[in-house]
Amino acid sequence: MKLQRLLQIMEKLRSPEGCPWDREQTHQTLKRYLIEEAYEVLEAVDSGDPALLAEELGDVLLQVVFHAQIARELGTFTMDDVIDGICEKLIRRHPHVFADTEVESVGDVMRNWEAIKSQEKHGQARTSILDGVPKEFPALMRAEKIQKKAAKVGFEWDDVQGAFAKVEEELQELRSVLTSADRGKVKDEFGDVLFALVNVARYVKVDPELALQDATNKFVQRFHFIEDQARARGLSLKDMSLEEMDAIWDEAKAYFRKNPQA
Repeated sequence: MKLQRLLQIMEKLRSPEGCPWDREQTHQTLKRYLIEEAYEVLEAVDSGDPALLAEELGDVLLQVVFHAQIARELGTFTMDDVIDGICEKLIRRHPHVFADTEVESVGDVMRNWEAIKSQEKHGQARTSILDGVPKEFPALMRAEKIQKKAAKVGFEWDDVQGAFAKVEEELQELRSVLTSADRGKVKDEFGDVLFALVNVARYVKVDPELALQDATNKFVQRFHFIEDQARARGLSLKDMSLEEMDAIWDEAKAYFRKNPQA
């Protein structure tokens, strides 16, 4: 079994004869790498390159195996426990497939999933509808998850217009504190604006985390265009005015509209 080979390699890396870096890692020190590898998987998905996706998924699997080996050494759990746990969870959360529960729609599936999930937190019922959203999630993703949970009990606007009105209200409150010496207030109001915008995204069915990633990528692409055009014209960005750079920015927008795959 090829998974067994990976487990043996990781065991060797963690052994006294293995790698000093691998030996000193802990669950805590590995946290950042799991996050980084997960984002690299997303980038591979967007690339459309199957070979790259397979490679990045392997990197994520390595992180799972790494944590399982550390836990095995500590006597807390093993890779078999990880696999058994996810198998049991999938069976438990799909009673319409593995038991006699009947469903008529995807909505029924999701309602059953959430009802079962709400009872699973370490075998104890969750005390709040908002439980189960990790604090370690990226901020936009966590905000969206929290808002979705609140909406399930009716804590939401009737339509997107209410969400837009809240954005406008929060923007006005941000403007009112911009000149304040209390930077904490500015930070708080800015956070409220972002939270309100995430709510708008939820209504229009846009993933705010991916939307911001796409917007950032678009900015990078257009800024690279400005740099390339400046060099081609013998100019330096440091010596150019904002108006000159903005003119090339408009050229970039027009270029990429005509050449979306560029």
